[in-house]
Amino acid sequence: MILTPSRLFLLALFLSNISLMQGCTVVAIADAAASTVIGVGKVAVKGTVAVVDAAIPDGDDEDDDDQEEEEENAEEQSD
Repeated sequence: MILTPSRLFLLALFLSNISLMQGCTVVAIADAAASTVIGVGKVAVKGTVAVVDAAIPDGDDEDDDDQEEEEENAEEQSD
């Protein structure tokens, strides 16, 4: 097989396209991996926040709300 200038050009074009596509593939794989890590991190943080909120009261109890309503009603009745 004799490499004429046109075949040599096509071979060079083919090889350069392959190398460029491999770079895109590496970027796509890295992007997918990073997106997965970010998604897992968000879920972990949301789960941790839910557990902490359940374990540590933040002062927003229903009893406090009822007491505030009673105080407001008492103020309205005194006016």
